[in-house]
Amino acid sequence: MTRKTVRIAMNGVTGRMGYRQHLVRSILALRDQGGLDLGDGTVLWPEPILLGRREHALREIAERHGLDQVSTDVDAVLADPSVDIYFDSQVTSAREEALTKAITAGKHVYTEKPIATGLAGALALARLAHGKGVKHGVVQDKIFLPGLLKLKRLVDGGFFGRILSVRGEFGYWVFEGDWQPAQRPSWNYRAEDGGGIVVDMFPHWEYVLHELFGRVTSVQALAATHIPRRWDENGKPYDATADDAAYGVFELEGGAVAQINSSWAVRVHRDELVEFQVDGTEGSAVAGLRGCRVQHRSATPKPVWNPDVPATDAFRDQWQEVPDNAEFDNGFKAQWELFLKHVHADAPYRWDLLAGARGVQLAELGLKSSAEGRRIDVPEISL
Repeated sequence: MTRKTVRIAMNGVTGRMGYRQHLVRSILALRDQGGLDLGDGTVLWPEPILLGRREHALREIAERHGLDQVSTDVDAVLADPSVDIYFDSQVTSAREEALTKAITAGKHVYTEKPIATGLAGALALARLAHGKGVKHGVVQDKIFLPGLLKLKRLVDGGFFGRILSVRGEFGYWVFEGDWQPAQRPSWNYRAEDGGGIVVDMFPHWEYVLHELFGRVTSVQALAATHIPRRWDENGKPYDATADDAAYGVFELEGGAVAQINSSWAVRVHRDELVEFQVDGTEGSAVAGLRGCRVQHRSATPKPVWNPDVPATDAFRDQWQEVPDNAEFDNGFKAQWELFLKHVHADAPYRWDLLAGARGVQLAELGLKSSAEGRRIDVPEISL
């Protein structure tokens, strides 16, 4: 075996997602397993360079995991010809400028979403990367979740017949921060800092719907700020200027309709933090992060509406669990592996910056729909 080092500049690893999912559970997990075997006698060995603004925080993480490369000088790291890939999980407002610098420097780029604060900027990034000839990818983690992989298996196998509708419920109660610390950073609730659940979650819903059921052709959304006052990490009150809940209806190519509720002001009464119910002419399924249950047409019971007597049917018991039939790795790690193979072995990879731009487009049009109180068509975009 030949070991090939791939140096990855990772910007934003002091944040929750950048640290936990991308550094620890993806890049360091790859190192723990001995690297990534490309299948041709080559093993890729990821060497992370931790980037950020707080040097003390970067050094603390580096010491914790036995790493020695940290920097607060993004320009210097991008100027280093030995750096292969730039990864970005910063706050959204800083991402577009950093990605532009990385692409201009000739680095392959892999990034969290949304990739920019607006569609024009997102398309500019995709076109720049295409023109520079660099490889580029966007994190689309939810389609790698076990529950949605099972759902995709059902779709591909024709289980549903003609798909009629998709119903999604996502969210949980994020503490206001006054008597219990909030589980999410305060910038998420300030529009001026790039916060808001529409810009956060609509890019997710775009690729989930696109990959499993078809392209989104129209959106009608209502965004709301249910909790107008919150407390930040220092215990200081602030006005929440961004939406913390969104209620969306999406028409899909082929005729199916999707309804997805997203909220940081809802208490969970479901099996998982996100669930999708898919109904088709031949069967239905409910999928979450890990589980997936089905009910086929032939096994569908005959409920009768009668509010005068207690319900005796245990409706959840009438569904069948879909077996794993495979081992499921961490979704973020699985996508990292695909992107690294794309960069170093030219393996196929379709979740690029143009796919990321579609997510930005849907969020932008969702906010416009909410502001104007109308349904808006979602045109196809291209380079």
